[in-house]
Amino acid sequence: MKNGLKDRYQSEIRPALAKELGVSNPFEVPTITKVVLNMGVGDAAQDSKVLNVALEELSLIAGQRAVPTRAKKSIATYKIRVGMPIGARVTLRRERMFEFLDRLINIALPRVRDFHGFLSKSLDGHGNYSLGIKEQIIFPEINYDRIDKIRGLDVTICTSATNDKSALALLKAINLPIVR
Repeated sequence: MKNGLKDRYQSEIRPALAKELGVSNPFEVPTITKVVLNMGVGDAAQDSKVLNVALEELSLIAGQRAVPTRAKKSIATYKIRVGMPIGARVTLRRERMFEFLDRLINIALPRVRDFHGFLSKSLDGHGNYSLGIKEQIIFPEINYDRIDKIRGLDVTICTSATNDKSALALLKAINLPIVR
């Protein structure tokens, strides 16, 4: 299967970015290195089935098996001990990364009601961009009738850019809806 975003990056976006950023070496053009999806499941401390559902949903969204994340500290107020599973995470690279971003930008985000774009202040100063999604049901892989609870997830897009300016240019070039 041809990957639309990856092919478009190689043929159109990369040369345009090199021209825009004034870079002569093609290896200096920023690229996306990985995408990390993270879903926190606080209810998993009381019920382990909730974690299994979250792992299954995140695996469906990513197209790759998710792994549980474990607590680093004990928090008595929330009845959490060190090593307890409290979330799910998956790291996407190469083909799956481009395929996920393509689905996120072209299929999932247009399904969000009253969506006006992401803010550019979510860049971390080192060229990485984090965004939050409030409902996992915007992804077509999730069967609306089978979900027990609406959960959000965090998406971190890691780039090879060294500053926010070049990372923002890259993200806008791949049509991620960033405003302001």
